[in-house]
Amino acid sequence: MKRYRWIAVVGAVALTAVLSGSSAYGGSSGPAQGGPITLGVLTPLTANFAPWGLQVRAGAALAVNEINRSGGVKGRGQGRKLNLAVADDQSTNTSAAIDGFRRLTQQQGAVSVGGIIGSGIGLATTRLAEEAKIPLFLVKSGNNEILTQNSRYTFRTCLPAAAMVAQSVVQLAQRREIRSVGVMIADYAWGQSFKSSLEDAAKSTPNIKFNIQVAPVPTTNFTPYLRAFGDVSLIVATGHPPGAPLVLAQAGQLGLKAPVVGADGPWSLTAKSAASSAFGRYSDFKCMATASKEYKNLAKRYLRTFPQNEFMEDDAVAGYGYVKIVAEAISKVGPNSQRIAAYVHAHTFNIPGYAWPLKWTAWGEMIGSRPQYAILTRGTPPERGLNTASTTFWPRVLFKSPALAPYRPPS
Repeated sequence: MKRYRWIAVVGAVALTAVLSGSSAYGGSSGPAQGGPITLGVLTPLTANFAPWGLQVRAGAALAVNEINRSGGVKGRGQGRKLNLAVADDQSTNTSAAIDGFRRLTQQQGAVSVGGIIGSGIGLATTRLAEEAKIPLFLVKSGNNEILTQNSRYTFRTCLPAAAMVAQSVVQLAQRREIRSVGVMIADYAWGQSFKSSLEDAAKSTPNIKFNIQVAPVPTTNFTPYLRAFGDVSLIVATGHPPGAPLVLAQAGQLGLKAPVVGADGPWSLTAKSAASSAFGRYSDFKCMATASKEYKNLAKRYLRTFPQNEFMEDDAVAGYGYVKIVAEAISKVGPNSQRIAAYVHAHTFNIPGYAWPLKWTAWGEMIGSRPQYAILTRGTPPERGLNTASTTFWPRVLFKSPALAPYRPPS
C-alpha cells in the first residue's frame, strides 16, 4: 500500500475511492473552513467508451487529491477541500447522462461538471448546463452542433470541433502527398458530424479522393467496409472511435498496408486490440504533449497512483486539467458556478501536459488548439517512469498541427 500513502491525507473515503472505483473522490478528512466543494465528473465507466472515461476519472482524482493534500483550495476557496462526485453516462445513454447531470448538480451540489466523451451525451447535457448556468467541460465530445453562438457555460478542453479535426486530417493528407483516403464513419452524432465536416474540407483539395464508408457503432467486423475502400494510401478511423483498433487489425489481416489515423482513442487500447499490427502504422492527433517536461512529471505521478492504467492518456490529462481550471477559478471568485464560468472565459490556463494553452471563444470553442500528431511505436519511452513494466509502446510525436481556427457555429 506504500504507493497510495500520500492519498490518505484526504481521508479514508478518498483512499477507498481511488482503489475501488467508488463514485466519490476527495475531501472527507474535515474542511478547514466550511464543507468540501463538490466537482462533478460525468463520463463513461461502462460500455464502448469506458476506456476513455476511466482515464478521465483517474486524472481528475489525481488533481483533487493533490489539491487536498496541499491544504485545499486557497484564496476565495478558503482552504476548503474538494470532493469529486462521479456519474456514469454509460457511453451513449442520454437518459443516464441527463439523470447523472441532475444528480450531480441538484442532489450533490456540484459547482461544475466535466468529463464528457460521447457527442450524443454532449448534445444532451450542454442544453442542461446552459439552462442551469453550470460550467460543463467536454473532453472528446466533438460534434459541431454541441456549441451554439449563445453557449456561455460549455467549454471544449481536448478534442476540437469536428470541423477543426477534419481540417487536421486534410492537412495530414496534403503533408504526405496522399491522393486516396479511406474513411470509416460510425453512424451516430460524432461520426456524422465528422463526415459532413470532412466532405466540406475536402472541397478545397479536389486532388485527394475520399472514399467514405458508414458503419453502425457496435460493428466488430469491418472487413466489408475495408474491402470497399479499394487501394487507398491512408485509412482514417477518426469518425469511428470504438472501432478504430479493429479497423487497424482487420486492415492488416486483409493485407492492406495503408497507415491508419485513429479517433483520439487511448493508445493502450489500440496497442492491446491490434497487437503487432499497430506499431508503426497507427497514428493519432492528441491534446497532450508527451515529449514535454510537464507531461513527464505529471505522468510519473499519475502512474505511481494508478499503475493499473499503464499509460497516462490525454483523457487523463484533460480530467486533471478540468479540476485544476475549476480550482483556480474557485480560488479567485469562490464556489459560484456563474462566476466560475465568467472567470474561465476571461483567462488562459497553462495546464501541465497539454499541447497548447487553454483559452476559449465567447461560445466555448478552443482558441489556438494545436493537436500533436504521433505514431504508436514499439518499445520503452525515452525516460523511466512514463509507463509500467508491462507496457511495450510509446507514442512518437511526428509534428504539431498549425493552430486551428476556432469553429464558429452558424447563427
